[in-house]
Amino acid sequence: MSSLKIQGGVKLQGEIIPQGAKNEALQIIAAVLLSPEPITINKIPNIRDVNKLIELVGDLGAKVEKLGEESYRFTAKDLDVAFLETDEFKTKAASLRGSIMILGPLLARYGYAKIPRPGGDKIGRRRLDTHFIGFEKLGAKFNYSKKDAFYKIDASNLQGCYMHLDEASVTGTANILMASVLAKGTTTIYNAACEPYIQQLCKMLNRMGAKISGIGSNLLQIEGVEKLGGTEHTMLPDMIEVGSFIGMAAMTQSAITIKGAGVEHLGLIPDIFRRLGIQLEIKGDDIHVPAQERYEIDTFIDGSILTIADAPWPGFTPDLLSIVLVTAIQAKGTVLVHQKMFESRLFFVDKLIDMGAQIILCDPHRATVIGMDRKQPLKGIKMSSPDIRAGVSLLIAALSAEGESIISNVEQIDRGYQNIDARLKALGAQIERIEQ
Repeated sequence: MSSLKIQGGVKLQGEIIPQGAKNEALQIIAAVLLSPEPITINKIPNIRDVNKLIELVGDLGAKVEKLGEESYRFTAKDLDVAFLETDEFKTKAASLRGSIMILGPLLARYGYAKIPRPGGDKIGRRRLDTHFIGFEKLGAKFNYSKKDAFYKIDASNLQGCYMHLDEASVTGTANILMASVLAKGTTTIYNAACEPYIQQLCKMLNRMGAKISGIGSNLLQIEGVEKLGGTEHTMLPDMIEVGSFIGMAAMTQSAITIKGAGVEHLGLIPDIFRRLGIQLEIKGDDIHVPAQERYEIDTFIDGSILTIADAPWPGFTPDLLSIVLVTAIQAKGTVLVHQKMFESRLFFVDKLIDMGAQIILCDPHRATVIGMDRKQPLKGIKMSSPDIRAGVSLLIAALSAEGESIISNVEQIDRGYQNIDARLKALGAQIERIEQ
């Protein structure tokens, strides 16, 4: 187990490059299982969840070659589907929520797949119904065994169809999409997720020979093909890291430049932080956040309190609501943060309150932040990271606080942020990793 010791109150300065997108990586790496030909992927983030999925793909029989620090070549010519029956598979897949993404490719190529109930963040219920209902509409037969907690799917004859998803699930859309590219006939997916991650997956699959139209919309049409070939793909910059660095710069009153931020793919993210009063200077594909002594939260036109809520793309991503919440602590003004998707994601605010923040947790989904306008600093405390995004939010709070903070269970942060302590040290942060 590791902890981070942070001496807060230090202004940071310099440039930082966001890693490749974690959420995209989990889909793209699973997609290599669709083709027997070599596929090269660049800008792969070196983080725990992604590395576990790469290892799992290798265990299934794919040849994995590391070409550089962020580049891999995968050749899934002869896969060992029998590995799905082993205790090793059960242990590894159960520890990684991203393991769910191998189902679509395996169903498309081999007509059979199984997976244990996957793990991941403890942020509330994360149902998998959308995945399995989609597979069933394509003709798969689904069974869940409570005895061994395995989902088993037989899909020996996938047929294209029309389906209207019950929710615009990103991973559900990706999984159904990957299952349908090799199905017979045409599949139409309505209420599909259209995040940049899905757009990237669609573009990669089309380069491999798939026939997908409607990319960037919530209506996808997939004409099934006999086989897919190889390709090369480069990940987008991680938009969640970009938002995290904007919030960090504001809270620590630091001047930071985010290089290669993938500005055209950020959607509402810059606008939401501007509504918190944060100045952003966009120069080409870079974002410069100047040092600000104070920033003031906007209100609605009628003067009522600003509400920031998550929504399916092109709405605001739920992964950044924790960052918005912590950034508002030292703003002038008040904001209501409404996390609609997960009922446990805001429970980390008790630690922020212990640090001196003025936050009212209204219910499991809503928190009101009363900005302190720098009138008093947060104070350093000992705390534990409950999930990836909350962990980084606590880290941002610690960097801005007066005194020393210790964050334990930092492995949760490592699941989503590559080498975060070394990268922050390069900006001048006083941060140290402690191995226990």
